[in-house]
Amino acid sequence: MALSRLGVGLMGLLARLPLPLLRALGACIGRALFVLAVPRRRVALRNLQLCFPEVAQAQRRAWARESFVLFCQTFLDRSWLWSAPESVVRSRLQLVGAISELAGDTPTIIFAPHFYGMDAGGLALLMQAPRPSTSIFATHPNPVLDAWFMAGRQRFGNVRMLNRTAGVKPIISCLRQGGMLYLLPDMDYGPQDSVFVPFFGVPDVATIPSLSRFARLGRAKVLALYSRMTPQGYVAELTPAWEHFPTDDPVADTARMNRELEAAIRTMPAQYYWVHRRFKTRPEGQPPLY
Repeated sequence: MALSRLGVGLMGLLARLPLPLLRALGACIGRALFVLAVPRRRVALRNLQLCFPEVAQAQRRAWARESFVLFCQTFLDRSWLWSAPESVVRSRLQLVGAISELAGDTPTIIFAPHFYGMDAGGLALLMQAPRPSTSIFATHPNPVLDAWFMAGRQRFGNVRMLNRTAGVKPIISCLRQGGMLYLLPDMDYGPQDSVFVPFFGVPDVATIPSLSRFARLGRAKVLALYSRMTPQGYVAELTPAWEHFPTDDPVADTARMNRELEAAIRTMPAQYYWVHRRFKTRPEGQPPLY
């Protein structure tokens, strides 16, 4: 606990550094981790091999190395995102795209996949649209870090953080009252409640169909928010509401979600969360991919 408190305190000090210096520090740590964190490096390289078999191995390795750098840079950026003066945060975050979709009180789900800038994008969204919002996150096993993450993600706007074990009722209640749901359903959460749909040409990838389910139950429109790191900070791009979504077929809806995500990843392949074992859950009888 003491070490965790020291780490959180250090992040508060790092928030005072000029952004180029902080990014340089993150780059150094990321390059070192790419060499030292062998299991995660192998996961990232395997993910990129599965998703981009047509790309040269050298390019995939360069993306993996850059991905480690971006992972560390965005982690250190949480220092100023969560503790720097609001004026500093606003100067480094930009929300672009279909911002008009946020007006009014139509129930709205923000599909926010795991690009490394997702926390920055979430704050940019809340600073622009202070509507009642709900977000779902897993509790960190370290209570000091859990409190730091929760406080940072609720720093701006009217947002309620829910544990995945809380059930769907508070989520649907928020939506039907005209709120927003910030949803990150693109990781592999195991076989329970998952459907198997393609992702980057890999068949039968375990994917949670919660986007379709919550949109249907909450009578909500769905927008996507893709957050990109830039030298000046972050640009979060909001898409127009998806047409003809949801349908009566949650499996087809989930396959579409993956296709939409694929298209976004192709615009910034190194900025996606490749260190996660996205293909770990396989249908019964199929061999593992790692």
